[in-house]
Amino acid sequence: MLRNIIASVLLWGLTVSAVWSEGRVAFVVGNSAYENVGALDNPINDALDISVALEGLGFDVILGSNQGFEAMSDAISRFSQAALTADAVLFYYAGHGFQVNGENYLVPVDAVIAQASDVATATIPLSDVMNAMEQSKGLKLVFLDACRDNPFAGGAAVPEAGSGLARVGSSADFMIGYATQPDNVAYDGTGRNSFFSEAMLNHLYTPGQSISELMIAVRRDVLAATGGRQIPWDNSSLTRQFRFDNSPVTASEETLLWQVAASESDANLMQLYAERYPQGAHVDDVNAFIQSGAQTRTLTDRDDVAEAARLWSLARRSRMRPLLEYYLEQYPTGADAEQVARLLALIPEADDTTPGGICERLATHPRDATANQSGVSFEQLQRNAFSAIQACSAAAVRSPELPHYTALLARATAASGEMDRAVQLYQSAAERGDLRAMVSLAQLTESGNGLPQDQTQALALYERAAEGGSADAMINLAITLFEGVLLPADPDRGVALLRRAAEGGSAKAVFNLGVLAQSDQIDTPADALDYFRRAARDGEVEGYRAAAILLDEGRGIDRDPEAAADLLLRGLAEDRGALLQQLTTASDEWSRDTISAVQSRLLEAGYYTSTIDGLPGPNFTSALTRWRNGGFNADVLKS
Repeated sequence: MLRNIIASVLLWGLTVSAVWSEGRVAFVVGNSAYENVGALDNPINDALDISVALEGLGFDVILGSNQGFEAMSDAISRFSQAALTADAVLFYYAGHGFQVNGENYLVPVDAVIAQASDVATATIPLSDVMNAMEQSKGLKLVFLDACRDNPFAGGAAVPEAGSGLARVGSSADFMIGYATQPDNVAYDGTGRNSFFSEAMLNHLYTPGQSISELMIAVRRDVLAATGGRQIPWDNSSLTRQFRFDNSPVTASEETLLWQVAASESDANLMQLYAERYPQGAHVDDVNAFIQSGAQTRTLTDRDDVAEAARLWSLARRSRMRPLLEYYLEQYPTGADAEQVARLLALIPEADDTTPGGICERLATHPRDATANQSGVSFEQLQRNAFSAIQACSAAAVRSPELPHYTALLARATAASGEMDRAVQLYQSAAERGDLRAMVSLAQLTESGNGLPQDQTQALALYERAAEGGSADAMINLAITLFEGVLLPADPDRGVALLRRAAEGGSAKAVFNLGVLAQSDQIDTPADALDYFRRAARDGEVEGYRAAAILLDEGRGIDRDPEAAADLLLRGLAEDRGALLQQLTTASDEWSRDTISAVQSRLLEAGYYTSTIDGLPGPNFTSALTRWRNGGFNADVLKS
């Protein structure tokens, strides 16, 4: 029973958080109100928001806001004592920082540095904090959002001060995460939080996510949000794994929002989904509900306690203000109402959105999706081109150091039909290092749209963007190298590019590596299974079906109908409906063992009431539909 996993190779194609068993201690500092050097807008917000998130993840937090030298030194001493017996120790710093001769210094708000000798008495060496942490036998996590415009770089007071922070060596069991590459400058952000802190906040509560996976997700979001101008970086000597949220892996935020909206049968939540995920897998279901005021299936005998817990879990993970407001409206005495209100106070009203935020919401390219922005199609952008141009123009003026807004303005301008002006804007953004602008210019040059057709120039642009870290450029180059038409065929380099894009968090690249592995072109069938699972988890939902096929058939690996069933049910909840149709109209393409395992899980969830026989039928169809439309339950899945 061989089936094609994909038509052609290389196409562009719930639970409450676990009880924390280990002791967790964090020291979080946010310095904004500098008295003698340039003030910063966001560090104090970053520190407060991160501290609240960490408290919810079981950390005892020492929070320092706008700390002077004495206060910071005292807090380090208290942190050192608390860290001694902890199993996980974390330091998070947001504010000014600089390096001198490879040594990093954190700047208290009362620092006065008139000459080089003042550095030793007015600032805090990062090594002081790390030495305090080193006394602990636990895992040590250091996050440094401290590379914002160095007020001392190249100045007369500290001529040796360099840009950004220096790479730090460490002993075993340290992981050091930088907001940007060593020796580079990070941005303070255009909203409430810095780009780095915002990405951290949006991924800390991802269930079952390892620390390395967290950093990949953060890096991907910051790279997309800044057009490649800021790329978070980490250095790890961890000897064991760490997860902020130890809960079992569940569905994506998009799928969970649909599940909550469908279960609640609420028009406002449906509208929130449509606005947040305009190209989402469930947008047709949502639009049908909005237009008719009803949905095909609803759940009965609701458990309000469980529903409230699921809503809070999603709201805390996604940080969507409307979900928090909805919780307090529907469950004002709910178990988590106090925590909901506390988080709600930290998240700005929608009316407070900056021009940059509006620009990103209206004009972000779908391939640059982040936890905050899902991206919009060109057709949708065309309908909002005028508003997008206004917002992006204001954002570009307001943040001239970020060519990303110029690139978004270029896309909005192209959507309005002014291609000559759009090309000029793309060129301006590309010259200043924006990766999306480079890729867009390459595509326009490749097709001859608004520019003379020039395949050589297009490839040069792809090469430049790939070198800067663009996964799209890497994948396009890989396809070209596999095809061997515009460039001599070089499959080895093509695979290397796919691997690099995969390491950067591209689910499309991971999936394509799985296609190559399952066809014996690289690696092994076992590797193909890992690739497909990873791609599915990161958003390439076709990976669920591809992995399930390998397990169902035992294609190069041991058969495992139970694991195949789990993947099918995850994919059923996340895709656009293809698996629902296949399992109900073409279930004979799957073994009866796998279908029986699916039925068993639906029975445990309370949706299937017929015989476990591996055969389709009306009750099976009803149970699958119920699972997809509000009934997803990760607790019944075995893997």
